[in-house]
Amino acid sequence: MAKKKEAYLSLSAMLRAREPRLLNAERAGRMLDAASFEEAAKLLTDCGYPDLSQAKAGEIEAALTQRREQILDELVQLSPERAIADLFRIKYDTHNAKVLLKSEAMGTDGAALYSRSGRIAPEKLQELWHEGRLSELPPRFGKALQEAGSILARTANPQLSDFVLDRAMFEEMEAAAKETENPFLCSYVRLLIDSANLKSLVRTARMHKDADFLKEVLLPGGNVDADRLSAAGDGEGLTALFAHSPLEQAAARGAEALDGGSLTAFERACDNGVTSFLRSAKLVSYGPEAVAAYLAAVESEITAVRMILTGKLSGIAPETIRERLREFYA
Repeated sequence: MAKKKEAYLSLSAMLRAREPRLLNAERAGRMLDAASFEEAAKLLTDCGYPDLSQAKAGEIEAALTQRREQILDELVQLSPERAIADLFRIKYDTHNAKVLLKSEAMGTDGAALYSRSGRIAPEKLQELWHEGRLSELPPRFGKALQEAGSILARTANPQLSDFVLDRAMFEEMEAAAKETENPFLCSYVRLLIDSANLKSLVRTARMHKDADFLKEVLLPGGNVDADRLSAAGDGEGLTALFAHSPLEQAAARGAEALDGGSLTAFERACDNGVTSFLRSAKLVSYGPEAVAAYLAAVESEITAVRMILTGKLSGIAPETIRERLREFYA
């Protein structure tokens, strides 16, 4: 226990020292207001990125991918609990499983679409799938991959197979959080499930899908029970379910979206609610909270950098990009 505490003290101090270099609203604003893509990209070097001022879209993506992989790999090595990094790696395994199944069904090569940020190398995942050795995968993931593959083969409906993989993804994340026995991480996963369910509810209603479809997509394990969410009825009921929670504003924007309001503003509010929760980790001097919050902040930063640089490269108006950006952790 003492050794674990010492490791977290050292790691948390290192990450706190790095936080000031994360992209924040002020730096993002300067990038957006820069006269050119080249000038915007040079400003990013203040956050520790290489000079991308001459980069093309593909090179930008490669640099962002490399940054994420390096940080994940580093924290896998430094963290006394691997489960924390796994919380953020699981979704890339899920992404790779989707690529594997869909590319195989379509007879195409999905190699360019694979991510190397997961727990399992894409080549290893392909090998285990083709050789029928799914028992060597993490149990929930292997079972979900088998079921999703069977569903896709039987129905040719990739959406149905995605439902299976997404459900297993959150189950694995929940298990990883529980393994740490850390209340913050468990609350974080529950909040992610709430956010995913809230988005699914609004999208389902906007697409005029029926109640049976909604029950298929809603996930168990959130703070708001899936049955209560599906029975919310109108926007007022939806808002009441998330009152006094980090997703209170998101639910309000969701109620507006149900009446034809902006989906972009709603989904932005969902992500902002999660970021608001993560900022509470700053009140904890050391521990798993600091690691998880930093990893989440890096992922949000990468999304923002991608949005800004590719937007500037494509000539998208700064205000249009600004409207899509989420709040920053830093």
